[in-house]
Amino acid sequence: MVSRFYLQSENFIRIKHNSIIPIATINKKFRFYSSRNLKFLNKQNMKLIMALSASILVLAFTACTANNNKQINNGNSSQSQAADTAKGISSNPNPAAEIVKSYLDLKNSLAADNGNEAATSGKEILNALSNFNANKLTSEQKRVFLGLVGDIKENSEHIHENGGDIAHQREHFEMLSKDITDLVKSVGTNTTLYLDSCQKYDNGKGTWLSEFKNIKNPYLEKKMDTCGAIKETISN
Repeated sequence: MVSRFYLQSENFIRIKHNSIIPIATINKKFRFYSSRNLKFLNKQNMKLIMALSASILVLAFTACTANNNKQINNGNSSQSQAADTAKGISSNPNPAAEIVKSYLDLKNSLAADNGNEAATSGKEILNALSNFNANKLTSEQKRVFLGLVGDIKENSEHIHENGGDIAHQREHFEMLSKDITDLVKSVGTNTTLYLDSCQKYDNGKGTWLSEFKNIKNPYLEKKMDTCGAIKETISN
């Protein structure tokens, strides 16, 4: 026996042999239809739609998950980079800071006529060069540094190895001062420095960097340690 069911013609349509027919076109207000002739979707179409719906849901979920993971990874990467940058600034605000510090110690030792302490400072410059991270420099700064590092090392070695010959130390300090000045002008400094000069040493060619405005001449003996003048202020 064929089952039958009741439909209101104003609200539904029927599908017969894959054709869509508005029930509103039927003159009678109510009508009986056989369940065999009235089909909204056959089984194959329903399976296909269900499969497509499931695929769309899977793709949407995958895309959403990937996007969330990307945002999380980007956030973690940004935080990590910010932390590394802050750590680098706090631990070493200027890449040449240790080299400059050791150089200033050397200058003060020579101004005090102390060759042994000058030799120790020469060794400290060599250690600072060994620990120097050129990767923190720009390409131009790195070019300048690589052009200077050989001479800085050689002059520092002479100063370190000749604690008993302060005149020899001062000769190499003059050459070293020119290289350190070029380095500072390239990479900058975290403190104000003064480029001093002395007309009474090497025909006025003797220059040096100082952290003080007051002149402390490293080339002449202590009795003439105030000879000289500020030639330039470096504060970048």
